[in-house]
Amino acid sequence: MSDLPPTGVASAVLHSAVLEWYAQHGRDLPWRDPECTPWGIYLSEVMSQQTPVARVLPVWERWLERWPTPAALAADSPGEAVRMWDRLGYPRRALRLWESARAMVERHDGQVPRDHEDLLALPGVGTYTAAAVASFAFQDPRTVVDTNVRRVLARTVSGTQHAAPALTAAEMRLATASMPPDRDRANLWNAASMELGALVCTARTPRCGECPVAHLCAWQLAGRPAHEGPVRRGQAWHGTDRQVRGRIVQLLRESPDPVSRSDITAVWPDDESKLERCLAALVDDGLVEPRDSGRFALPS
Repeated sequence: MSDLPPTGVASAVLHSAVLEWYAQHGRDLPWRDPECTPWGIYLSEVMSQQTPVARVLPVWERWLERWPTPAALAADSPGEAVRMWDRLGYPRRALRLWESARAMVERHDGQVPRDHEDLLALPGVGTYTAAAVASFAFQDPRTVVDTNVRRVLARTVSGTQHAAPALTAAEMRLATASMPPDRDRANLWNAASMELGALVCTARTPRCGECPVAHLCAWQLAGRPAHEGPVRRGQAWHGTDRQVRGRIVQLLRESPDPVSRSDITAVWPDDESKLERCLAALVDDGLVEPRDSGRFALPS
């Protein structure tokens, strides 16, 4: 039988098993170093959204070397933030980081704010980022729920193969109820449950034979029933507006000077209407700035 209580809330034995596994197998990431600043943790959380850690690491290191504080980034241009974002994807995050750095300088004496509500008020910061920074930078055990945590709880506690397509209020209540009551263990649980989902309890090919809580997992104990919800599809990339926008931004990122309209056309010559639409969207988002003589550049 499972050691999970009948309410379905994660038990102390599950907490202990996951935390012990994390102590032995958690990745040695620089933003987990006790000496890492709140700013370094804040950067890591924004950069890691929808982006593999292996791609984040070198960019994170370059950003901290160039901008070791929010004030250093705020004093530079937003275009340099986009340029230094490199190929992490979703470059609007770079603009939001620059905007949040300015907000930290203007409102919080150049520091990442400790208060959860102040974190939520920063540009581009949502529920996940505010909770993660509060927990990992300031040991304030807010409930941290990303796709990995949702999957771990769906399987171990709810007994389903996958979480819902989007975060639900019921999932958030479950995640909060599943937190250890002890403050230190709750903060560790946030990191450990996320790590378990990233390394072992993965979406497509879970490594159940290596899972420290397979003997407690409600999904395992139910015979690993197949997912009955909508078919889960990966995001398309080739030929999408996102791909076109990415090519335009990369062109501007690699050019020290404003580029001409013909230069931009060359990155996607087969569909002029799509190119126009994507260029206009980038201008609206503040990622591209029109200059004199029909040229374009990253924002100044």
